[in-house]
Amino acid sequence: MYFKQFYLGCLAHASYMIGSNGEAAVVDPRRDIDTYIDEAREHGLVIKHVVETHLHADFVSGHRELARRTGAKIYFGEKAGAKFEHVPVREGDEIRMGDVVLRFLETPGHTPESVSVLVMDHAMSDVPKAVLTGDTLFIGDVGRPDLLGAKMSAQELAGMLYDSLHDKLLALPDSVEVYPAHGAGSLCGRNISSETSSTIGQQRQFNYALRPMSKEEFVRMMTTDLPEAPAYFARDVAINREGASELGELPDPAALGALDVEALQKKGAIVLDTRPAAQYGASHVPGSLHIGLSGQFASWAGALISPRAPIIFVSEEEEQVREARTRLARVGLENVAGYLSGGLLEWHRAGLPLATMEQITVEELNARVREGVVGRIVDVRRSGEWQAGHIPGAVHRPLNTLVEHAAVLPKEEPVALICASGYRSSIATSILERQGFTLVTNVVGGMTAWRGANLEVAA
Repeated sequence: MYFKQFYLGCLAHASYMIGSNGEAAVVDPRRDIDTYIDEAREHGLVIKHVVETHLHADFVSGHRELARRTGAKIYFGEKAGAKFEHVPVREGDEIRMGDVVLRFLETPGHTPESVSVLVMDHAMSDVPKAVLTGDTLFIGDVGRPDLLGAKMSAQELAGMLYDSLHDKLLALPDSVEVYPAHGAGSLCGRNISSETSSTIGQQRQFNYALRPMSKEEFVRMMTTDLPEAPAYFARDVAINREGASELGELPDPAALGALDVEALQKKGAIVLDTRPAAQYGASHVPGSLHIGLSGQFASWAGALISPRAPIIFVSEEEEQVREARTRLARVGLENVAGYLSGGLLEWHRAGLPLATMEQITVEELNARVREGVVGRIVDVRRSGEWQAGHIPGAVHRPLNTLVEHAAVLPKEEPVALICASGYRSSIATSILERQGFTLVTNVVGGMTAWRGANLEVAA
């Protein structure tokens, strides 16, 4: 049996290829599907099956394009209501590829149509080797049950999730390997591990959501203090139900002069600076939104940018412009107007103003705290991170809600933004600058550096 996990850090997304007897199945494919076609060709496999564990909310899938280009069938849980030709699967349905069998388990809870895929290689053993759990079971966590809004209550879905976990997945042998659709950073869970695989036995022992508890206790836990779902989640579900257009149909971003960029920005275009935080801080287009290409660029862009707003990139080189366009398309953002040709040097040559963003170390921040000149420290991490320890006196404003919460922060006071590493806090500084804040600072290294310097942490 051939088995490979494809992990996309930008989306904290895992997809899979399983092959045997000259054919292959791809599970939960990302939108840009050439990597699967190339991989199958390299290993002498023909992709005949494209499996979706559910209608994904946090990324746009390439299932229709992959099926068209390979002739494969698409498989969804029967409750998905996909609007294109597909195979609706039920409990116990199977895909056979020689000695390898993929058996579907209906595991609703994250969504009603969620399925898990049991992987068996009868040439090796009659005991299942692995289970692909989609967003039902993560490493260290389980899928959130609140993404359907008014269509189905979080309480009802959480009850279904409890049954799926205990009656289906925890009924598997402890040796069965667990491969989920997401890792740390995904908003489809609350406390997902940075590990990308595990076993049923390890999860039974260490996953907080699988400890012994009643169904009622589980439902209460899973429906309390959930982070707000990004607005783009519902949009991506709709795209995946209809099937996305092919990525190759999107036009290449146009090269734009500085004056054209300025004019488009005044008309409402988003100038999206994808460079590292240090470069953004040293010099940037005033009012630009900073989301570094090196981190979870696509997820944060999807959460913070309207699909109706034209987007103009500021990048270091043209190859990064193409990469940024692809990553935005993965979350359904396709309205790219172009990129600043020549970068910040061209902007400067045109005589246009440049802005800066102060970057300080944790030692400098601590010195300002002792001297009483820091103003406000705003921690933009998620709730679990905040509760695990934060700077004394800091206020908590998660990044995904900062736009709404910025109104309560006094614009005349200095504001120092901090996260775990400096990536999200740099995004936050650009959000505040766009809202008229002028005394904004990014804390380089974040809470990781703060702890590393043995500075005081409040619980």
